[in-house]
Amino acid sequence: MKKIFATLSILSVSASLAFAQDVQTAAAEAAAALSAAEDVPVAAPKPQYWSLSMQNNINFGQTYLSQWAAGGYNNYSLAAGIDANANYAKDKMIWNNRLQLDYGFLYSADKPIIQKNKDRIYFESKWGYETPIQHLYYSANLDFRTQFNNNYEYGTPASDGTTEPTRQQWLDARTLKSGLLSPAYLNIGLGLKWTPKPWFELNFAPLTGGVVVVNDPSLRYTYGMDLVKDSSYSDRKEAFKAETDSKNYNQFRGVRYEFGAQLKADAKWVINDNFTYTTQLAAFYNYLTPKVEPRITWDNKVFWKLAKFFALTLSTNLIYDPLVMVKDSDGDKVADAKGVQFKEYFEFGFTYTIAAKR
Repeated sequence: MKKIFATLSILSVSASLAFAQDVQTAAAEAAAALSAAEDVPVAAPKPQYWSLSMQNNINFGQTYLSQWAAGGYNNYSLAAGIDANANYAKDKMIWNNRLQLDYGFLYSADKPIIQKNKDRIYFESKWGYETPIQHLYYSANLDFRTQFNNNYEYGTPASDGTTEPTRQQWLDARTLKSGLLSPAYLNIGLGLKWTPKPWFELNFAPLTGGVVVVNDPSLRYTYGMDLVKDSSYSDRKEAFKAETDSKNYNQFRGVRYEFGAQLKADAKWVINDNFTYTTQLAAFYNYLTPKVEPRITWDNKVFWKLAKFFALTLSTNLIYDPLVMVKDSDGDKVADAKGVQFKEYFEFGFTYTIAAKR
């Protein structure tokens, strides 16, 4: 019996020693593996040079009146918009691109037709390379502005007073105001950009080439196309009246080339994740017509997100072009060619933003 207990004791001690040796070996192997793993270099995160975003809006409006003493008409409106940005930054170089698209319709009970009330295409590309002076960049700019299709002014059609004008009579009474590439503005400029604050930049391009296109012959007189080369401002007004009275629109050139200086200021205030205000003021002076005042555009947009998918948007567009003929207070198209064009939208609707980096 004593021999049996002695044998069991020896076996137990041997097993314990073997187990301890196995544990020690396993620990040593784990430590060696861990040490080897520490020597493996950790891959650096891939640089992200592009930032992409796209804001989409769909806005619907409706007015209903029943026995409303003050008068008015039932109406419906539908508009959609896209504001897309693609920005690149690497070392001393930056490249910012923005595309704005807006389109909308309006139906009012006083006219048996659908009218367009919103139409805009605006693309802007800005490249910069940092100079030795802080916040100052060599810059190149491209901007393009036009609309999708025809826009009309609707006059009151002739009627005998006993029946309501038909839809065709309303269509016959309308006047064409603009269309695709009628007009279209393209500018390419070289200069300097100053960015003293993250929310503000000022770009001065003393070498800016521009093209104004009016594809529709009947609209060329409205948007300042020349009848003869180097015609003066006063001569142009007289020529406009003579040619438009005779409806001889084809005498006007469809393309005007410009060369001058452009000053452009951009600002963007992000109050929080839900409230943003952006503004751009641009002025272009044409060296080729030194007596003509600069063309000025001013765009503003206020975006206020009220809930996850709903927002209020206020946008304004102002244009002052001394070569574009606008109506004066008496409705005369040629009495005074100078005037301020202004458009304002206040909308509520569905909004969704896509933002990504790569």
